[in-house]
Amino acid sequence: MRVAVAYDHRGRRGVEYVRAAIETHGDEWVDLGPQDETICDCPDFAYVAATAVVRGEADTAILLCTTGVGMSMSANKIRGIRAARCCDEFDAHAARVHFNANVLCLSGEMLGENLIKRIVETWLETDYEGHGRSERLIREIEAIEQGQDPRQLVHARK
Repeated sequence: MRVAVAYDHRGRRGVEYVRAAIETHGDEWVDLGPQDETICDCPDFAYVAATAVVRGEADTAILLCTTGVGMSMSANKIRGIRAARCCDEFDAHAARVHFNANVLCLSGEMLGENLIKRIVETWLETDYEGHGRSERLIREIEAIEQGQDPRQLVHARK
């Protein structure tokens, strides 16, 4: 799997833990920056990594900022992205299994080395279940993305 990783200056602290987990899992790490220590804005890097996923240049992306919130909010503005801010392995598992999340957002400052590694490992090892209620949820999310009211998808709830 090809994993795009991007972060801002406050997320940099957790990047090496993410890299270690990706490489231990045997996946390819693609560092999308920033490439220096200057202060930078998370939306800039969320955009670069999330668009790499949408374009098929990466299978998934992992984004880090202070809390993971800014990266998540930014990435979710891109059509086709389902970014999940995860704080533990349960979040990562549920995001992948039930919502086919394709971008993982993490706090580079509030999570420790071991927890970051466990979350990333769970993310990489978990696949979308792709049936039943999960499919309906994805259709409803896609409807919202297209500016539609998901409640209008009555057939989706049967």
